[in-house]
Amino acid sequence: MKSKIEIRGLMLVIIASMLWGVSGTVAQYLFQQRSFTPEWLVVIRLLASGIILLIYSFFKDKKSTLEIWKSKADSARLVLFSVIGMVGVQYTYFAAIKYGNAATATILQYLSPVLITCYLAIRTKKAPNLKEMLAITLAILGTFLIITDGNVHSLSISKLALFWGFGSALAAAFYTLQPQKLLEKYGSILIVGWGMLIGGITFSFIHKPWDCTGQWDSYSVLATFFVVLFGTLIAFTLYLESLKHLKPTEASILSSAEPLSAALLSVLWLHQNLGLLQWLGTLCIIATITILSYVKNSKKSKTSINNQPI
Repeated sequence: MKSKIEIRGLMLVIIASMLWGVSGTVAQYLFQQRSFTPEWLVVIRLLASGIILLIYSFFKDKKSTLEIWKSKADSARLVLFSVIGMVGVQYTYFAAIKYGNAATATILQYLSPVLITCYLAIRTKKAPNLKEMLAITLAILGTFLIITDGNVHSLSISKLALFWGFGSALAAAFYTLQPQKLLEKYGSILIVGWGMLIGGITFSFIHKPWDCTGQWDSYSVLATFFVVLFGTLIAFTLYLESLKHLKPTEASILSSAEPLSAALLSVLWLHQNLGLLQWLGTLCIIATITILSYVKNSKKSKTSINNQPI
């Protein structure tokens, strides 16, 4: 029987994952019904969230907030993470939503653990074990069902949605692996805070924060507020808090509530049509996450994958 502390951790990670999933669907609403662009939402989300996280970190520990800039090697890793990892994962995800929908974008992004598993197998020169092979097979099957709905002669999503969706998985894999040393040394809040701020400033040269062409009304204001506050800061905080009460494996498995909540809300709110085989493909991806989470927890090596919310 689980203790009250464990139950609290379970609730926190489920709520955090659902907020991420809902945030993707809200972004789809802004793109497809209020004519906002992924570029604007990315730059606003990164700048606002980065500033708030760093203010929190600064008041909590002023010295450690600036400590990272004393090391040239760590500074270089941080800038690389910010420009390629943070901007990459944010933009590709929102672009996949714009050209497709939140459900398929979120599910395709969750292929990143499979890419990480393959990368680590190549780097360590060790073939995937049976569980990993099962997870990879389920991921391939799930992806096939999601993008074709079982019809090998056509795609159920646009080619651009597929391109950005796979790009999101690649970016998420880089985002997870590249900052490992930084996360161990400085912590998630500081690295993600700096990553978002630097990424937002960098992306501002591509798209100005004040250059917004969307249709502003009370709904779009609330939607933007939700994506920035609830879909980023609150979800991130709840997830980190849950790790104090749960094993990483449990948190990883329960984070699969994100693609499921994105799919359900897309259907119920935005009337997105998902076929039976696409739902089956979604379940295959969730099963993949579950299997790889168990495998990850059983390996006590430097190549294990740490959890890091996006």
